[in-house]
Amino acid sequence: MKIKKPRLSFWQIFNMNVGFLGIQYSFGLQQTAINPIFLYLGASEDMLPILNIAGPVTGLIVQPIIGAMSDKTWSNRWGRRKPYFLIGAILGSLCLFAFPTSPVLWFAVGLLWILDVGNNMAMEPYRAFVGDKLPENQLSLGFQMQSLFVGAGILLANGSIVLFQHLFGAEAAETSGVIPQWLYYSFFIGAFLSLVTILWSVFKTPEIAPTEEELLEINEIKKLPITQKFTKPFLEIVEAIKKMPSFMWKIGGVYLFQWYALFIYWQFTTPLFKKTMGFSTSEAASQAAKMSLTYNIVTMVVALALVPLTLRFGGKKIYALSLVATAIALFCIPFITDPLLVLIPMVLFGIGWAAMMGIPYTMVSKVVPQNKRGVYMGILNMMIVIPMFIQTITFGSIYKYLLADNAINAMLFAGVFFAIAAILAMRLNENKE
Repeated sequence: MKIKKPRLSFWQIFNMNVGFLGIQYSFGLQQTAINPIFLYLGASEDMLPILNIAGPVTGLIVQPIIGAMSDKTWSNRWGRRKPYFLIGAILGSLCLFAFPTSPVLWFAVGLLWILDVGNNMAMEPYRAFVGDKLPENQLSLGFQMQSLFVGAGILLANGSIVLFQHLFGAEAAETSGVIPQWLYYSFFIGAFLSLVTILWSVFKTPEIAPTEEELLEINEIKKLPITQKFTKPFLEIVEAIKKMPSFMWKIGGVYLFQWYALFIYWQFTTPLFKKTMGFSTSEAASQAAKMSLTYNIVTMVVALALVPLTLRFGGKKIYALSLVATAIALFCIPFITDPLLVLIPMVLFGIGWAAMMGIPYTMVSKVVPQNKRGVYMGILNMMIVIPMFIQTITFGSIYKYLLADNAINAMLFAGVFFAIAAILAMRLNENKE
């Protein structure tokens, strides 16, 4: 039996998405601050891809399992999805607090693994949470609201990096093997926001109770032996993949090139500015943060504006155009040596990022079964982390031997991949199956 969902007000949708602010603040630090920390602790540039393998591996394992588990969870007090993203937020907060005090490279890499487990536990059920609560005609608003908070969280993270580097790090000499203290403050703010914003959404937004049929299935699972409870999520993932709509296979093709390219951008922005502008690691990290700050401001501004555009022209066209815009941005960045002018391409990148963080989730929510939304959102996120995993194990060699250890070539390589993703996006059709 399909649940009839009430239409929610703007502020109800706003409150349910506030928790995404903290999750994305943490993600913003991962984009901009983690790789400079690895460089501070002695990592070489060609090591950066493999050191980032924690994200794709934990995402590949954690997200679909948590999605399948949350589909079969219900607590009268805590709900279905909220227990998972609350536990994830607590774990992430603890890691963010400890991260800048990392004494050696292996310690920082280990913390990144734990941080990614927490972030993945929080993020995947959050996507399903929005789909659970909203009627179909409000899905676009719900997911673009998440996109707005993606921009806001990453904006705050990178804004704090720029601010604290300017206030406390501009004159400080770099010491090999030591993380500068100006970076500490951004991580401490993230530890606070990650937990507080999740708690806001947990207490402000009640979940919709499962149907009688779903509740019966949930209670039957509770009676299973512990070994069957453990294996059931894996079996459900396999079964869901077998029955997966063809639309999701097509979006997997888009994601292969899109997310491979995004990982290149995040890893090599700091090395790029060391090369094109002659910056130190701290200066290059601050410039990378300004880039991220700029595109996330744009994301915040345009996220909700994309809602009427997707309703009028269709998600496929807007999504494909956004990927073209991102490709153009990456083709321009390596050839601009002025720290202010290089921010201009970030307008295009921000439009692309707003679309990437909202439109695919809206499209998928419309074509998958309501009672399997958690597991399919987990599978969708597998399609994000598989390209990232491939990038972490392949791009170090590509960078060293094919691209001549040159961050400029790396950025152009990413631009080509975005252009391919845009072509593949034109094959996406939102037909219910």
